[in-house]
Amino acid sequence: MHPISSKHALWGLAMYGAMTLAPAWALEAPPKSAEALRELAIAYEHGESVARNPEQARQLYCESARLGDAQAQYNLGWMHANGRGGPRDDVAAAYFFQAAAEQGLPQAQRMLTVVGGPTKEVPECLRSAPVNDDGAQAGVPGINYEAIAPRHILKLVQKLAPRYQVDTQLALAIMAAESNFNTQALSPKNAQGLMQLIPETSERFNVRNPFDPAQNIRGGLTYLRWLLAYFQGDVALVAAAYNAGEGKVERYKGIPPYQETRRYVKRILHAVGSTFHPFDHKITRPSAVIVSPPSR
Repeated sequence: MHPISSKHALWGLAMYGAMTLAPAWALEAPPKSAEALRELAIAYEHGESVARNPEQARQLYCESARLGDAQAQYNLGWMHANGRGGPRDDVAAAYFFQAAAEQGLPQAQRMLTVVGGPTKEVPECLRSAPVNDDGAQAGVPGINYEAIAPRHILKLVQKLAPRYQVDTQLALAIMAAESNFNTQALSPKNAQGLMQLIPETSERFNVRNPFDPAQNIRGGLTYLRWLLAYFQGDVALVAAAYNAGEGKVERYKGIPPYQETRRYVKRILHAVGSTFHPFDHKITRPSAVIVSPPSR
């Protein structure tokens, strides 16, 4: 159902040395790269230069899928749909096909219809993943925006952010990631201005001219204040929701398994230097994703 390349499998294995049987260290400490995990999973699934082990392939695919690799998500969906490496599970297959389809794999969209369509049920292999597995190094912020942000934008954020109970560093980190401080930024999805507000968000927070810096910043800060309350100060979830939408965070019960979103979350956490941000309980009820606030 999915193309297998011997060259790719051998490339992945070459990174860890030639081997003829599944080594213990490969089971205990798989490589961190999503792409390398996927290549090793392919080798285990098909027995290319290692002993065939579909169960181990599923585990490695799941690690890669968690890191947002769309091809691993598709391959794992295929294994679940066909009962390879374990019992057939169309619900789990649908989850992985859906994630891969949302990242642009057309074959995943076709397979999603075969197994019954979208699902909100998170597969077992992902349920133990911590929500903040993209966590930041504890300590000081990782970027000094005072040295790189345009002065007039910096002063606006410093003036407005405290009014919305949003830390200046978080606001600047989102702005830098979204537009690189370009007041006229326009994305292919029609996200507009400094904080890349889509028209629906502008309307939701009463932004009439998203290309006006002050209006755009106010709209973005209002949204961040709401997200902070909704996700109980969890900066990783707030960043994920700003990038992919709070609906996607709800659906996946945490950071969506998209490489773009995971890179975005890591960038924000690095810039902010903390996984927790104070929030106003009165703004909105908490999301169902939240069990308890992240530790400070």
